[in-house]
Amino acid sequence: MAQAEARHILVDNEELCKKLMKELANGADFSALASKHSLCPSKSKGGDLGMFSQGQMVKEFDEAVFKADVGALEGPIKTEFGYHLLEVTYRR
Repeated sequence: MAQAEARHILVDNEELCKKLMKELANGADFSALASKHSLCPSKSKGGDLGMFSQGQMVKEFDEAVFKADVGALEGPIKTEFGYHLLEVTYRR
């Protein structure tokens, strides 16, 4: 079964998500932005979600994680929880 490691930033609106994506594209530190803005408890680890298997996350997030290139920033990804920016850090 496919597995991945990823980190993300979860916010409650698309505008903020797009703003943070621009900041990341301009060199902002992912962990710092996650710690400051994310609504997910993973913010205490810079947005790091650790290792998980395909099918463990909500559909939209899962699809993005297992299609995205490792190291690429993806988002905004809308789920029932809000809007995510994500970076896949490892996949096997």
